[in-house]
Amino acid sequence: MNAGAAFAAVTADRFGLPRPGSGHTGERFAALARACTDDIATGRLIEAHADADAILGEIGGASVGPGEFWGVWAADPPNTQVNALGSDDEWELSGTKQWCSGAQHCTHALITAHTELGDRLFAVELGQGGVRADPSVWKTDAMRGSNTCTVMLDRVRAHPVGPPGAYLERPGFWHGAIGVAACWFGGARRVAAPLYRAAIRRDDPLLRMHLGAVDAVLAAGWAQLQDAARRIDADPHESTKRLAHQVRWSIEQVATTVIDRTGRALGPGPLAADGDHAQAVADLMVYIRQSHADRDLVVLGSLAGAAIPGPTATTPDTVLPATRNGQAR
Repeated sequence: MNAGAAFAAVTADRFGLPRPGSGHTGERFAALARACTDDIATGRLIEAHADADAILGEIGGASVGPGEFWGVWAADPPNTQVNALGSDDEWELSGTKQWCSGAQHCTHALITAHTELGDRLFAVELGQGGVRADPSVWKTDAMRGSNTCTVMLDRVRAHPVGPPGAYLERPGFWHGAIGVAACWFGGARRVAAPLYRAAIRRDDPLLRMHLGAVDAVLAAGWAQLQDAARRIDADPHESTKRLAHQVRWSIEQVATTVIDRTGRALGPGPLAADGDHAQAVADLMVYIRQSHADRDLVVLGSLAGAAIPGPTATTPDTVLPATRNGQAR
């Protein structure tokens, strides 16, 4: 499965995921996890399309259209830039955008670009002239199915989605970040599948030890995603920046634990002889690097530290129930 499979999935008549904060965020996260359990690269593209729909709804009151396949191309590395010139609803984009997944299959994309008033999000129909995708920059087979390219734009017509800064400032930005973590979780489940199958066939104490650890971290990860979904649905307009950093770091640890323990339990055999498993491991290792790793922990530590003096801070003293004589009350 690959970008073509993702296109087929999102353009099917009955495709659609609940938007974050709709009261069914848990269903959304479950669907994203299932998609990446089936195939990580395909699920990653499905998540981007669903995120584009949520962004269009949150900022502009719109949605993706029938037969459309959207990407969200918002990476802004220091060595490339896309600039937007125009006014009102008449804009053109020119420049180079890196890390554009689904570039040769998507019909539309939401693209961030620089303007005189700051960064702004634009909707672009990709079938017009002036859009050129270069897949040669992707050198690894890991996540090759995501069809990630560098895209060159030359005076491409674009429509603004919200005012400058709206893309990053909305509450839904962090809802989408947690949705990516749900995809990582699904990828971890896919990587763990051979370990579960091996435990049925072999009565090996070490294998079962590793499976026990994997089963526990998967259960903890899913519980955290469910809790995040409930909190988003309870107050969709509250900032979940701290929550998103907590969840993403935790699910990254789930993924790395699953990769490590599955490899320790099964040895090199599945990595060498099982192409699907080897692809899943490679895909997941690249995909979780979409996080900013230790830099995200610095942000989380700053958010947690800033919250401690407040009356509603979640400190070690407040996460546990109050007790009297050793009994919870």
